[in-house]
Amino acid sequence: MDTKIIDSWHRNTAPWVDAVRKDEIESRTLVTNQAIVDAVRSLSPATGLDIGCGEGWLVRALSGVAMTGVDVVPGLVDAARQAGGGDFRVMSYEEIAHGRLRLAVDVAVCNFSLIGEDAVAGLFRAAPTYLKPGGFLVVQTMHPVVACGDAPYLDGWREGSWAGFNAGFTDPPPWYFRTLGSWVKLFTEHGLHLRELREPVHPNTGKPASLILMGSLSVPK
Repeated sequence: MDTKIIDSWHRNTAPWVDAVRKDEIESRTLVTNQAIVDAVRSLSPATGLDIGCGEGWLVRALSGVAMTGVDVVPGLVDAARQAGGGDFRVMSYEEIAHGRLRLAVDVAVCNFSLIGEDAVAGLFRAAPTYLKPGGFLVVQTMHPVVACGDAPYLDGWREGSWAGFNAGFTDPPPWYFRTLGSWVKLFTEHGLHLRELREPVHPNTGKPASLILMGSLSVPK
C-alpha cells in the first residue's frame, strides 16, 4: 500500500503544485497552514527538516530557520528547488529510516505527509538519526475523530479521495487511518515524549481541522 501512495503522487505532482500555490485548498488557507507554522515557531528552532516537503511551501514559510526539505517525488523536489528558500533533496522514507539523511536538526516536521503504515513507523524509529538530543518531531495530520467518518474507529487502510480538489487530480492514494491513541503510541514507543497536542478548529464548521502532535527526543543521561 505504501508504494501505491508514492505512485499516486508521481501522477499528481503538477495539479498538487498548482493547488497549493493557487490556495485552492480551503482548510489549508483558513486554518492548517498557519497552525503548523505557529507550532514550529513556538519551539524557536535554528534548524529544521520538512519530511514530505512537497513543493516546499512550508520551508519558505519558515524563513529564518535553516530548513532542509525531503520528498520521494522528484517532480515536487524540482518545483521546491525552483522556488528556493532551503535545501531540497529527493529521498524516500525508507532511506531516512536507514539513517541516510545524515542531519541533526532542532525540529522535524511532517505536515499531512504521514499517510502510510510501515514507512511511517520507520521514520519514528529513525528519529535519533535526524533530531538533536531534545529535538522535536512535529506532526500535523487529519483529526482522527473527524476523518473516521462512518467507518469503525479502528486503525486500518482507507480508500483515498480527491473530493474538494480540482479535476486535474486522478487516482487518489490510499491512506492509513490511525486513532488518537495510535498516534500517541507512535511517539511514546519510539522514545519521543509527547509535550503538546493541538486541535486547530475550522472557523466555518466549528470542528477540528487537524491534529498537531509535538514530541521531543529524550536527552541521553
